[in-house]
Amino acid sequence: MSWISLTRLRLRGWRFVPGFAWYAIRSSRQASRAAGYRDGALLNDAKLTFWTVTAWTDEAAMRAYVLAGDHRAAMGKLARWCDEASVAHWIAPGLPDWPEADRRMRETGRPSKVRHPSPAHAALAYDPPRTTRGGRLPRAAG
Repeated sequence: MSWISLTRLRLRGWRFVPGFAWYAIRSSRQASRAAGYRDGALLNDAKLTFWTVTAWTDEAAMRAYVLAGDHRAAMGKLARWCDEASVAHWIAPGLPDWPEADRRMRETGRPSKVRHPSPAHAALAYDPPRTTRGGRLPRAAG
């Protein structure tokens, strides 16, 4: 079984895309090298919305990644860059597909702190994800 971590982030505007892309690439690379990382996927959704889902050996491994390096630096910027952000966690055999990730986010997810929340932010009242542009993160070695 794996500890699954799911995030959904919507940027407030195009001006935040370059910085977000910089940290997204670096955070993806960091994740694929992190102790306890098993697998991951990204989804470039509509309306400047981005999803990530990762599988970890346990919660401690995921938390060590979240609080280190480029990911930690990115987290400090997301409250300003995003008008919607949410996270969900659960235990499962492996990564969910995007419809299952959406269901989990709506049922057990929680909004993250953002400085300029959209009207839909607190209720997680977003459009279903467009699932045709997903990608895989590198699998863990070994």
